[in-house]
Amino acid sequence: MTQTAIVEVAGLTKVYGSGAAEVTALDAVDLEVPAGQFLSVMGPSGCGKSTLLNLLGGLDTPTAGTVRIDGQTLGDLPDDQLTELRRRRIGFVFQFFNLIPVLDAVENASLPLRLDGARGAEATATGWLERVGLAGRLRNRPDQLSGGEQQRVAIARALSTEPALILADEPTGNLDSKAATEIGELLRQVSSEWGRSVLMVTHDPRLASFAQRLVLMRDGRVVDDVTLDGSREGPRQALERSGLL
Repeated sequence: MTQTAIVEVAGLTKVYGSGAAEVTALDAVDLEVPAGQFLSVMGPSGCGKSTLLNLLGGLDTPTAGTVRIDGQTLGDLPDDQLTELRRRRIGFVFQFFNLIPVLDAVENASLPLRLDGARGAEATATGWLERVGLAGRLRNRPDQLSGGEQQRVAIARALSTEPALILADEPTGNLDSKAATEIGELLRQVSSEWGRSVLMVTHDPRLASFAQRLVLMRDGRVVDDVTLDGSREGPRQALERSGLL
């Protein structure tokens, strides 16, 4: 595999339960994500998308296979080093924002840095909030922000530790179409301008069109892996070709 790959997955398998109740959520998946690439993952519910995301984020352990993030094999790391890798090299963006209600935008975005004891945490967070378009909302709490603005805070928080990889789980699932488009454009900027690898799970073909590459999954396996051209119809056409629409 190439030296510039931020994500390297080989034979990744996850089995839940045993005997008659056994379910194979991921079935020998191989995947590589180069530095700075924006990759979208799509497929029907239960196809393994969320399981893949959890394994890449070190939130779950595989039954078989390996996950390497930024050159480190997750299965080889003791718990404290895995926690450190997750906190410093991976940024997480969730559907429901996961902001702390009593903290303002700067306090929320700087939280990972402050937990890590980093100097200049608020200044770093402020810089990222300005870059994601929230210069005028720095001292607003989540209940004073729109859904799209809250997700921007979450993206700034994810970027504040200068991670190599952003994992985004249905990041626009809670947003209207206008805000969803803005978040899609922002995630593309995270990749193209700020050089982070972005792996996004989504059900929305329109959102997937902002990515450079689309991986389609079914029954725990990758069934297609296509380069996107930026057209709005690209993901939908790929889904149709694979029989997923």
